[in-house]
Amino acid sequence: MRVAGRSVRVALRDRIAASDPGLLRLTAGLRTVSSIALTLAVLAPVGVGVPHLVAGAMSAMVATFATRDKKRSGQAVTLAVGLIVALVAVSLGALLHSRLVAGDVFFVLLIFCAVYSRRFGDRATALGLIGFQVYFLSLFVSATVPVLPQLYGAIAVAFVCSALVRFALVPETPSGILDRLRRAFRARLGQLILAQIALLDADDVEKALEEVRRRTAALHETALLIQARLDQGTSDAKTARLVQRRIADAEIASERLGLLLLTARSAERADTLTLHLPGAYLPSRGPLAEHDETASTLRRDLEALRLLVLRPVADAEGTAWSHVRNRLLGYREEDHLPLAPAAVQDVFRGIGETARAVLGLRIALGGAPDESEDTPATARSREEIDAEDAAISGSEEEGQEGAQRTGLDRPTTRAAVQVAVGSSLAIVGGEFLSSHRWYWAVLTCWIVFINTSSTGEILVKGYRRLIGTILGVVAGIGLAGLVGHHTWTAFALVLLFVFAMFYTAPLSYTMMSFFVTAMLGLLYTLLNTYSLSVLVLRIAETALGAVCGIVAAALVLPVHTDRRTNELLTSVLEQLADVTDAAVDQLSGGPAADLLDKARDLDRTLADLAAATQPLTHPITPLRARRDTARYVVALLETCGYHARSLAATAELLPEHPSIAADPRLRGAGMRIVGNIRAIAAHVADEGSTARIETGPSIASMLQPGTLGAPRYDRVTDRVLRHLQRLDEVVAGLARPLGVPAPAPEQ
Repeated sequence: MRVAGRSVRVALRDRIAASDPGLLRLTAGLRTVSSIALTLAVLAPVGVGVPHLVAGAMSAMVATFATRDKKRSGQAVTLAVGLIVALVAVSLGALLHSRLVAGDVFFVLLIFCAVYSRRFGDRATALGLIGFQVYFLSLFVSATVPVLPQLYGAIAVAFVCSALVRFALVPETPSGILDRLRRAFRARLGQLILAQIALLDADDVEKALEEVRRRTAALHETALLIQARLDQGTSDAKTARLVQRRIADAEIASERLGLLLLTARSAERADTLTLHLPGAYLPSRGPLAEHDETASTLRRDLEALRLLVLRPVADAEGTAWSHVRNRLLGYREEDHLPLAPAAVQDVFRGIGETARAVLGLRIALGGAPDESEDTPATARSREEIDAEDAAISGSEEEGQEGAQRTGLDRPTTRAAVQVAVGSSLAIVGGEFLSSHRWYWAVLTCWIVFINTSSTGEILVKGYRRLIGTILGVVAGIGLAGLVGHHTWTAFALVLLFVFAMFYTAPLSYTMMSFFVTAMLGLLYTLLNTYSLSVLVLRIAETALGAVCGIVAAALVLPVHTDRRTNELLTSVLEQLADVTDAAVDQLSGGPAADLLDKARDLDRTLADLAAATQPLTHPITPLRARRDTARYVVALLETCGYHARSLAATAELLPEHPSIAADPRLRGAGMRIVGNIRAIAAHVADEGSTARIETGPSIASMLQPGTLGAPRYDRVTDRVLRHLQRLDEVVAGLARPLGVPAPAPEQ
């Protein structure tokens, strides 16, 4: 019973870790709710009024979510300075309460400064956000000079409680976050393998394949989160590079396993694009369908691989686990493969490679190696891992500063001007709707500009906020009637909605807006200002603020979606060319470089591009052909990213790895690929460019893979050639939708 209970707890923990990598959303929600609850617990016994309770609760929320410094000492400084900023902001709000014109002008200036301050880093961003939100708070509770002492006390208590929760009650350290992210990576890897098992037997292949795509994307997302926190979460640069290496190995091996499995189900080799573009797979009966016994063995080994992935790192291996590990690693040897068609044998090889990646990941995460029951195949895998560890150096990549924008072309300056203009329009329009609630339009205008870079992104965000607000108003009407004048019931629901707001924010902006509006309905009830007309006014002010933001973004220093996506597309192509060039150069015997860092930079820029194309791919867009083209281009680039990442991971093993040898002929093969990528980038950056892509014989036929390197290492070398071949084909495929000319085929 004890073992069963522990298994349930571990399974539940892994499920939670997979749904919320690093528990970042859970921690943000708990920390904010705890800060508010502690503030209310301190203020309530001293008999402060409801407006001051509301002020304290909102100040605690702002102090908690605005502070983003990575180090605890930096967080303490931000909270201390933020308290001073908050007191100044509420003082100015009270002093300007009866001076409408002066108050409006100051509010616009404050908004400009708050947005402009983002260029100076996390602390300046936090202080600007605190200043804006606390000034907004003074408008919300109608602060006046006589009540300033009570407001000072409530705000000070809120900041102290926020600090107490942050540093004592709900502490968060970089190493702890990284540990939870690594646990989430293992959990999501297990979910991906489970989806691959389902694909093995699925009747509806496209549905099962879509689940594989979703799980692959989730695993990739977690890998990027780990990459972003390696420097702060590890003890030294060597450990950071070791973890980075093993995470990349596991990600690449699992994605390749899915592709091999799909190939075994098909009559021909599956295209890598299938894993990134819905509808790219054409179902057909493959060799696996004719080997029921082999399929059963494959299913058993995939399940064993999943259990091996999910086993906690700290657990001792034991005889049973050692046998499972040895069996799976044995598939890396030709004489351990079952009698089956070549495509099916490739799947077993993929299982062996993934098991090896899992073994390397366990060792990197501190798992104690038990070599007592190693078979020769397992011993060879350990030797390879040890050799790779020796090849990992702590050298730092020399950063190259990109071209710095100046003046109004700088994103922070442009956004500050746009928000200031939009807020001015929102103030004027909001005054016509209500002389007492106009600030809701300003708040909406402010929010739609946060984390957006183009007019299209602002349009989509404004639309989602309006939908969430309408739904929140409906909920607020019902809740206000149920709560009535029960103050603490209302505060309890406010805490619940605050938690839901922070927990759902990264997942759905519409849901976050819903919980914000429902919470505001309860706050209006607490302030005895609730009415149906107030909530309807809330919808009108939200719509007005969204429209003002969109108008300002479209007319004042506009950055249209096409410009934004073209800039990111050019960056992706340039980074793809750099990664491919450096990887091929190193595989050809060139100097070592931090290739995985370059590959992760490419992944992050590609993620930014995918986010920037959302206005083009949104379901409500009327330009269906353009939407399909955007999805197709992003899918092609994700496919290129996979192959470039795989090449980088392989190249980083040189020259220490016993199974990989450099070959100078690869440099010539990579020149055409890199040249084509740069030609496409030049055409995207300047449509008048005369650059053309080059076509010719396939990479495989140019290089004779069977003669490359020592015979015993052909499988690794052939894999490198397959990556180069597919990268060459996909890059050529990018030329057509992007309008890049290609030479006419020879007659």
